[in-house]
Amino acid sequence: PGHVQLLPPQNVTLLSKDFAMILTWAPGEGSPPDVTYTVRYESQDRLEKWIKVPHCKNIPRTFCNLTCALSNLYVKVQARVKAVWGQFHSPWVKSQLKDYYSDVELAPPVLSLDVKESFIHVSASFPLPTCVENLTWKYELNLWEAGSEDKVILCFVSQQKKYGDHFRKDTVTINTTALRGNYCFSARALYESIYLKHSEFSQPVCVLLNHKG
Repeated sequence: PGHVQLLPPQNVTLLSKDFAMILTWAPGEGSPPDVTYTVRYESQDRLEKWIKVPHCKNIPRTFCNLTCALSNLYVKVQARVKAVWGQFHSPWVKSQLKDYYSDVELAPPVLSLDVKESFIHVSASFPLPTCVENLTWKYELNLWEAGSEDKVILCFVSQQKKYGDHFRKDTVTINTTALRGNYCFSARALYESIYLKHSEFSQPVCVLLNHKG
């Protein structure tokens, strides 16, 4: 038995994507195929106390979703990860500092349309982690006739609703009596922390309204 040196994970990065705070990394050079990883995090309001993340202990994957493990979404946090192989452990590697409140990156809402005779219900769904459902943001809905550059912009504050599938849905009803032809809908999420930020627009969804034929 010679000396085994387990090299630490590389490119350790704390990133925000689609409403989630995720730690990512790459395996250290020459890592065995069955190496696992353990993650902890430190919050700026509790310095020098590295908190365990139970769902990210001895995991084979190279990412850890920290969103709902964080004790405070309004202070900066730092995460660290080490490689584990049998009785061997690599050194810990730290990420940069980040906080959810100001750094969160939004995902575009998912739109669904329910067309009735003289109105249309537009539902916007947000793929939210359950622990951040008490944060309030708006969403902006664009409506335009296909082929036209003229867009009607409607803005709504998201409602506080919980759903079993962890999606929050907001439905608006639009009178379509005066609309005739092919109309398209697209939306983006808006969130104001230190400054206003927004998601990309969702893919347009188009429907024929009051079509006679």
